[in-house]
Amino acid sequence: MKIHLTSIFVDDQAKALDFYTEILGFVKKHDVPLGGEARWLTVVSPGTPDGTELLLEPAGHPAVKPYRDALAEDGIPLAQFAVDDVKAEYERLSGLGVRFTQEPLEAGPVTTAVFDDTCGNLIQIATQPQ
Repeated sequence: MKIHLTSIFVDDQAKALDFYTEILGFVKKHDVPLGGEARWLTVVSPGTPDGTELLLEPAGHPAVKPYRDALAEDGIPLAQFAVDDVKAEYERLSGLGVRFTQEPLEAGPVTTAVFDDTCGNLIQIATQPQ
């Protein structure tokens, strides 16, 4: 068994696609209209185009807002992405205007940082020892 797809709720799919591709560097994999404004919209890591897909899912369900608000209020990231060097990625993303809620923090062998994805979520980046 392996993880094939996971999702993240976003306020605006077009805005999310821009952020996740233009700022974070993911690549669009699927973009299928579902009627109205909704799309089946996924992105993947550029180095693993056949790897796990991230679905940028519309946040229209009534349970989404209180769930995400509670996580954000408590500073809990909705997702975590692996990076080779958290400090370098922090500098790169900060230079692009990304707002971090937690600067790079070393916790034993792991370094993490948390940013706002502009789409209603906190995202953690992490570097783990090889």
